[in-house]
Amino acid sequence: MRKYKTLKQFIKKGINLLALILIFVSCSPEYIPNMVNSPMFSNQGEFQATVTAGKGNPDGQAEVSITNFNIQTAFAVTDNIGIMVNGNYGKETNEAPASFHEHSFIEAGMGYYDVFKDKYRYELYGGYGFGETQGYFESGFVDEITNVRYNRYFIQPGIGISNKIFDGSFSPRIVLVQMERLASSSETTYNTFYEPVITSKIGYKYVKFIVQFGFSVPIGDQELTYDHPNFIFNFGLNFNLGRKYYDF
Repeated sequence: MRKYKTLKQFIKKGINLLALILIFVSCSPEYIPNMVNSPMFSNQGEFQATVTAGKGNPDGQAEVSITNFNIQTAFAVTDNIGIMVNGNYGKETNEAPASFHEHSFIEAGMGYYDVFKDKYRYELYGGYGFGETQGYFESGFVDEITNVRYNRYFIQPGIGISNKIFDGSFSPRIVLVQMERLASSSETTYNTFYEPVITSKIGYKYVKFIVQFGFSVPIGDQELTYDHPNFIFNFGLNFNLGRKYYDF
């Protein structure tokens, strides 16, 4: 009888340990990087709006694919100063096992840009954004919800080329993510990511198809306590009003 009780306690402890592992491994919060807004302005009064969709697999998990949507705007206040406002939203639900992910994020930035030799551009933007991520995971042992808020600061240099048909740019963005778990412990972490991307816009003057791909790589020695996708990929449409074109 005593051996039976000991075995029963051992099994109970094993189940509790497995449940704890599932909470921390399967239900980690996720940082989903938004699309990099690289307007490559030409002149004062130029306005751009971009709408895209993208996919992300946190840390290469093929079974988890998060669809996210970006809405981005940018305006050239002067011939050298630009501003931007960007929004990002994503949601994914799986039935077996039952789980979901949802996030929302908004940011604003300001920076400097210039034109040289008519078709070449360079820019430097910086800004701040904030968002929230929620996740749910259900298994035979545990149902768990994680909810986090995060602040993000970014600096984003870029260089590119622009004409009536094609815009192309390279933008190596660096971000600092401050993430806070909304739980009794209120754990707060700080992590830095290097996010270089290549952006291509193909069309004619006012409307162009846009595609962007790149990487999101944690840098520094800070411990990473949440998931994130290693790749950035987005595609959609870019609208441009007020740009002056040169003949070349």
